[in-house]
Amino acid sequence: MTVEEKYYENLAKNILEKFKKRRFDAYYCASKEKALEKAMELIEENSVVSFGGSQTIKDIGLIDKVKAGNFTVLDRADAANPQEKEEITMKAMTCDYYFMSSNAFTVDGELVNIDGYGNRVAALAYGPKNIIVVLGMNKLTQDRDNAIWRTQNVASPQNTVRLERRTPCAITGLCGDCYGDISICSQILITRRSTIQGRIKVILVGESLGY
Repeated sequence: MTVEEKYYENLAKNILEKFKKRRFDAYYCASKEKALEKAMELIEENSVVSFGGSQTIKDIGLIDKVKAGNFTVLDRADAANPQEKEEITMKAMTCDYYFMSSNAFTVDGELVNIDGYGNRVAALAYGPKNIIVVLGMNKLTQDRDNAIWRTQNVASPQNTVRLERRTPCAITGLCGDCYGDISICSQILITRRSTIQGRIKVILVGESLGY
């Protein structure tokens, strides 16, 4: 075990307890391969599965895995046109299992997300029966203020580059507080507890994943 691996493991033990205090089910996996195994353990066959836009979910290989399994998968990327994309997005709000990541989380166990369209934060707040949040340890922050700063100045600039949007942050690397049509920052959600015990399940991963 490397120094970084041991550090993440020690740190995660404390944070898992903070998540559980907030009524989240919480798990730690040392690698993305183990995280994928855990994610698949948490979902039942023949269930309806969907996910928000997430590089982390792609990084662990989840999308290909569920599409190869015995599940009904609702993926907006499979839509043939904008109308079908909207229909899939709406159906995802009532799925059995919804996978996502968060843009940041705090040492006290709060999840912080920023969203453009709003479907991801909407699902986290209310809708799907189960939310499974996969988090690389690189997204850990000290507190809410630092978490919000990270969403705007670390996650969003990289996501706008990925989405090929010419926002101020895509050009400068820092938030430009933009309001235009191509902004991906419309909603900020702080999740401090799960209203339904265990509805939100967090998988912490001892690697850098996503943005």
